[in-house]
Amino acid sequence: MSFDTVSGIALRSPHGEFVNEPFVNFAESENARAMRAALNHVESQLGREYDLIIGGHREKTTGKITSLNPARPAQVVGVHQKAGAEHAQEAMDAALRAFHSWSRVSVEVRASLLLNAAAIIRERKLEFAAWLTYEVGKNWAEADADVAETIDFLEFYAREALRLAKATTPIQFPGERNRLVYIPLGVGAVIPPWNFPFAIMAGMTAAAIVTGNTVILKPSSDSPTIAAQFMEVLEEAGLPAGVVNFCPGSGATFGNAIVAHPKTRFIAFTGSKSVGLDIHELAAKTQPGQIWIKRTVLEMGGKDSILVCADADIDVAADGIVASAFGFSGQKCSACSRAIIEAPVYDSLVEKVRDRVGKLTVGDPVENPNLGPVVNASAKESILGYIEKGKQEGRLVAGGSAIETNAGGYFLEPTVFADIDPDAVISQEEIFGPVLALIKVESYEEGLAVVNNTEYGLTGAIYTNDRSRLDHAAAEFHVGNLYLNRKCTGAMVGAHPFGGFNMSGTDSKAGGPDYLLLFTQAKSVAEKL
Repeated sequence: MSFDTVSGIALRSPHGEFVNEPFVNFAESENARAMRAALNHVESQLGREYDLIIGGHREKTTGKITSLNPARPAQVVGVHQKAGAEHAQEAMDAALRAFHSWSRVSVEVRASLLLNAAAIIRERKLEFAAWLTYEVGKNWAEADADVAETIDFLEFYAREALRLAKATTPIQFPGERNRLVYIPLGVGAVIPPWNFPFAIMAGMTAAAIVTGNTVILKPSSDSPTIAAQFMEVLEEAGLPAGVVNFCPGSGATFGNAIVAHPKTRFIAFTGSKSVGLDIHELAAKTQPGQIWIKRTVLEMGGKDSILVCADADIDVAADGIVASAFGFSGQKCSACSRAIIEAPVYDSLVEKVRDRVGKLTVGDPVENPNLGPVVNASAKESILGYIEKGKQEGRLVAGGSAIETNAGGYFLEPTVFADIDPDAVISQEEIFGPVLALIKVESYEEGLAVVNNTEYGLTGAIYTNDRSRLDHAAAEFHVGNLYLNRKCTGAMVGAHPFGGFNMSGTDSKAGGPDYLLLFTQAKSVAEKL
């Protein structure tokens, strides 16, 4: 393998066309044994302290962020330095210095960095899955899917960067040589969520740096350890100092300071609607010395619906609803939180959903149940508040309570409410937990109106055997990611570019052919012959 003489990065070419990373089948005893070994290995590393990394230098701070295992809150996953507003200028200076050189590194070298990182993660994928199990409570399959998506983003964006570098103008004007070049923006803030703390964090970071930008990475305070592990992977892959600056910190102090900084060129954010709108507003205010309009790439959640028509296979629909609603305890922006069901099959489907939910297991994700904990005590209390509201607004079909454990984990029963009004609180507000509302409608047309009656527009699904309804829904079901006769979670990189409408964000379409354009600006060069 050759090395780039300037950066020292090992040069690697993509192998063939992009193919999604396969999932691990934990039903095979060999894979289950390997996962248990990975969990034991990671458990021996819990509690380690991690430094800020700014310009390649490691720093400690007085304030700390302590990441806890949500299944066992007394168990410390990692201790992190807490960047404050006073670190914003230092991080910006380091990123600006690195941008001067990194933006001029060839796309082949930048893509090789991503491919090197993907190879490292692939070799240790169960280890990274184990970190996710401990830090955010993912069971084995959910953790494996997060790691696989991380690999997919790295592999896909490396190829997309190489493709984008070959862009041409639609025509060559007579007597000229015409070129269209996509150049990097500058320094960006990457602010990822805790629920996909590996894939989304790595994906936004990789998209930024493969296009020649440099990054100030502020991971969620609930999941900084997996981001620190990713920083170590990038350094092993050949990351030059300052290209990514690792700065856990408070959103209200360090985060806002970076968003507001006049030298910040873009902000990539995934998280709640309220925080996303605050970032958008703060970024829109021009600061003294700022010479550009900051770009925001925002994915802000959803209130996602599955519409079941009377002609659908209701067993298949029930499977899809339960998988979409309760995977990772409903802590996905794509999770089904509303099932909208035509009256002729409503009662039967309610029973099928209740029966399936009754078979779900809840427990420590190390033991691989269906559902683990919610992420922290605040989330647990918020979700319990919505459950109490649901008891007032509808009929409790399943669940409805917290689950107390000796270890004090943040466990909730998977909860289902029937007979919910389309305008009820639990039908309109994002709960981000294992709570499902069932809504009866008299027709497909009424169901579609209910589907579109929230301020969000992220994912959705419809179950029907009527081709005309599938075609109509494809046009009128107003979401960024629509699924026909399948569950509404599980977007695959390359196949399902991900991002939503309305208050779900800027329709960023992560994992799609347009995503890297968000981190570039197009420069037209015309030369007279």
